[in-house]
Amino acid sequence: MNVLTDNQLPLILFCFLAGCLGTGWLLLYKPAGHRAWKIADLVWVVLGGVGALVAVLAGLYKADHSRLDRQIDIAYAATAAFDRDAARFRLRFCDPAYDDDIAVLCEKVEFLSASTASNADLPLFIAVTGEVAPLAGLHLLFGSPSMRDMSDQVESFAVDEFLVFATLDTPTETALEAMRRKVPLIASDFQILARAYEDLIAQIGKLKSEWEYLQANAHILLIQVLALCLVSFAAPFRLGKSIVELR
Repeated sequence: MNVLTDNQLPLILFCFLAGCLGTGWLLLYKPAGHRAWKIADLVWVVLGGVGALVAVLAGLYKADHSRLDRQIDIAYAATAAFDRDAARFRLRFCDPAYDDDIAVLCEKVEFLSASTASNADLPLFIAVTGEVAPLAGLHLLFGSPSMRDMSDQVESFAVDEFLVFATLDTPTETALEAMRRKVPLIASDFQILARAYEDLIAQIGKLKSEWEYLQANAHILLIQVLALCLVSFAAPFRLGKSIVELR
């Protein structure tokens, strides 16, 4: 499959040239109204219908891919926002922590922030961080090995490995309850960070599920390539039939 998708344009051009050669042969040896021209016309109609159906399926696939891109943008923005909020919390309350309970919360924030620090390097966020060349977006026409590399990286990425720390364990809950009594503002800020972290984990898990779904249906792109090749092959015959009839 990768061979076909990575060489779509040469394949389409080859089929078109083969169709042109076949049309040229028919123009030399088959007069107007010959059965061969009628068969070529029928093939063109059938392949045109198949191509239209495949185009609809490919359009749905591309729409799902666009939706995934939007979700990736949202998740990346959420990651950046969490990092900023965690840094702000540490600057306000943890430098230094003047209370043992605050120290426990600061340590937890440090752990949560560390677990998201490498988010920008995740394969899901490669497109957002601009590490993919602009022409990679043309993979539906020219092929893109980087997309295949990204797929392999995503398959190797486990959400469970990303979710290293629980937001609320026993020491953290004890410290949080104490801070609700002593400094409610610190407790509230920590709760906001904890919820943002949990939402971020849920978003990344959903992104991976969506990506796996698209990968499972990537054969639609292969069908599209084959349909384009067949239509490219049949198009010169339809043009040749028109030329013969005009003569």
